[in-house]
Amino acid sequence: MHDDDFAMVKAHQAAEVSATAVEAILSRRSVRGFLADPVPIELVRHLLDVSARAPSGTNMQPWTGHVVMGETLAKLSEAVVTVAGTDNGRQGYDREYKYYPEEFFEPFLSRRRTVGFGLYDLIGIAKGDRARMREQGARNYTFFDAPVGLIFTIDKRLEIGSWLDYGMFLENFCTAARQYGLHTCAQAAWSTYHQVLRPLLGIADGQTVVCGMALGYEDTSRPENALRTDRAPAASFMTWHD
Repeated sequence: MHDDDFAMVKAHQAAEVSATAVEAILSRRSVRGFLADPVPIELVRHLLDVSARAPSGTNMQPWTGHVVMGETLAKLSEAVVTVAGTDNGRQGYDREYKYYPEEFFEPFLSRRRTVGFGLYDLIGIAKGDRARMREQGARNYTFFDAPVGLIFTIDKRLEIGSWLDYGMFLENFCTAARQYGLHTCAQAAWSTYHQVLRPLLGIADGQTVVCGMALGYEDTSRPENALRTDRAPAASFMTWHD
C-alpha cells in the first residue's frame, strides 16, 4: 500500500482493531451502516489472498467473485434498488438455491425472530410496517453505504462439499478484516437478483451467485449498528463422550 493509504488504515486501526484471532472472531459482526472512507484496493486484495488459505477438499478452492467500487458499485446498487424497492420487487426473482427451510422450527424460529425484532426496534420500525421493512431491506443493495462490495460466485457443477469449503473462505475474509479495523456484512440478499447482476458484472450462466459482502469502516452513528447477537454455548449443541 502507498504511505498515505497505510496511514489512513492505521488511523482507523487506532479506534478499533483486533490483535489476535480470538479477538477478531469475537468482534466480528454484521454491520449495516458504513462510512464513505475508502478502503485501499491493495488491502482488499491482501484480505482475499489471505482468505484463500481456507481449507477445501483436495484443494479445489471453489471461490470466485467480483470486487465492486466507485462508479461500478453505484450502478450496480441503482439497478437492483430500482427493482427491489418496489411493492412487487421479488416477483420474478429468486435465488438459485434454497438458503432457508420451507418452514421454520425451533430453536431456529426464535433466533430468527430475536434478530429481526431487535434490529427493527433499534431503527424504529413497528411490527407490520411493510413499507419501512422493505426500505430497510433495500439497503442491502447499497452495501449499506460501504465503499467496497463483493459478489461471490461458484461453479454450478460443484456440490455441497464445495459450498461448505466456501463458507470457510467467507469466514476467513470477515475475520481477517478485523485486524485492520474493518467490518463486513455477508449478504445472501444479493443472490435473489442474480439476473440483474449477470449482465452488469459479466457473470456467466454457469456460475451461481452465492452472496454479496459489504466491506468498510463502521459508521457508529447508525442506530442499527448497536445490534448485538448472542450465541448458544457449546454445551447446548454438542454431545460429549469420554
